Amino acid sequence: MDQLFPFMGPYFWWSVAGILLLAELAMPGFFMLWLAAAAALTALLDLYFAFSWAGEILTFAALSFVLVLATWRMVMGSRHMKSDQPHLNQRHQGLVGRSFVLDSAITNGSGKIKSEDTLWDVDGPDLPVGARVKVTGVNGMRLVVEAA
Repeated sequence: MDQLFPFMGPYFWWSVAGILLLAELAMPGFFMLWLAAAAALTALLDLYFAFSWAGEILTFAALSFVLVLATWRMVMGSRHMKSDQPHLNQRHQGLVGRSFVLDSAITNGSGKIKSEDTLWDVDGPDLPVGARVKVTGVNGMRLVVEAA
């Protein structure tokens, strides 16, 4: 069976690692990077242990699995960390519970409030300009308000 795969060996795995690194450059993300690392480690191990072609493939598969799994756990673990700014990219969520003065009257259920330097569209009961409202929720990018 070794005659069917005479090209396999350390140089083959170095080539695979290089191709995977080039693929990593062409595509976003870090997935190919770990496969390239597994191919490079397979090449190093093959230099010292002279695996058969089946051993090389099993080594590559095992290293790929371990590296991808370890990275996935690391990334997924970091997503569940508590942030000191939980609404950083969702400013509208940070406005819930706060009170504002209407910048534009709410007519037919729609109006505007101003928070710092931003005008926000609001939905709520009809109220005049200058009325005090409290943000009770978010509907898409529109704030839901009620009279304060």
